Amino acid sequence: MNTLQQFISGYGQQLQLWLFISLFIITWNIENIAGILLHYKKWKHAFINAPFILTSIPGQLLLGLAFVKIIEWTAQHQFGFLYYLPFSKSSMILFLVSFIFLDLGEYVYHIIMHKVKRLWMFHIVHHSDQAVDVSTTLREHPGENIIRLSFTLLWVFISGTTFWILMLRQIIQAFTTLFAHMSYRLPDKADRIIGLLFITPNLHQVHHHYKQPYTDCNYGDVLSIWDRLFGTFKKLPANKLVFGVDTHMGKEDAANFIALAKLPFGKYRKSGDDNKQHKSYTMNEGYAHKL
Repeated sequence: MNTLQQFISGYGQQLQLWLFISLFIITWNIENIAGILLHYKKWKHAFINAPFILTSIPGQLLLGLAFVKIIEWTAQHQFGFLYYLPFSKSSMILFLVSFIFLDLGEYVYHIIMHKVKRLWMFHIVHHSDQAVDVSTTLREHPGENIIRLSFTLLWVFISGTTFWILMLRQIIQAFTTLFAHMSYRLPDKADRIIGLLFITPNLHQVHHHYKQPYTDCNYGDVLSIWDRLFGTFKKLPANKLVFGVDTHMGKEDAANFIALAKLPFGKYRKSGDDNKQHKSYTMNEGYAHKL
């Protein structure tokens, strides 16, 4: 275990980057073979989402330094509830407890992003994608990127999580995030089994349905247990799914990078404000599902 800790501590960020790129390519090609979306230009869609990577780099670098400083400080002062747990010397127990706590933190963060109006305006950039596929993982407003990392920084500070544990969790998170956003559906039996513990594409696609109450469900990041425990778990048949969010279903909302970047600073729209645009768009462009 010490060797693994040292390796992840030394090369975790590089490993996370190359693993994400490798998994992105793999999931992209799985979508090409067995994807559920029809009648959309996959490369064009990806080029709308990809620029968000570049706009998020400054925030990533700045908060990356903050993570290092916070983790160094908590280790030096043995600050955080992990230091007071029984068996705190066990690396495996520390990892499991940290992983579960950080995943709960992501669940709480996700709910906050949906329930606080101004924060929702940042998060809606991600939800406005009307063709959810693996490139949707890239579609995060730089403002939300900073907000999300700040919440994670808070959970790290409270828990006293070590650098290697955080890196290992983020490596796992990279896989599950790409997996959950794939334009692919697991067979029902596989989804029932895997979905007992983990967020699957089938479950996360319900979260990306354009209408309430489904938009506000299945908030889980890696684990699906929080949705089951706190009553936010829902299912929806594939033939009922429509991706997007009903307040922003016009083409200018969903497929224009500049408009998306400005979206959080615009007027808040109530659910149902854009139903007419939605009807026209889905009838004409129709991201139909293979059923």
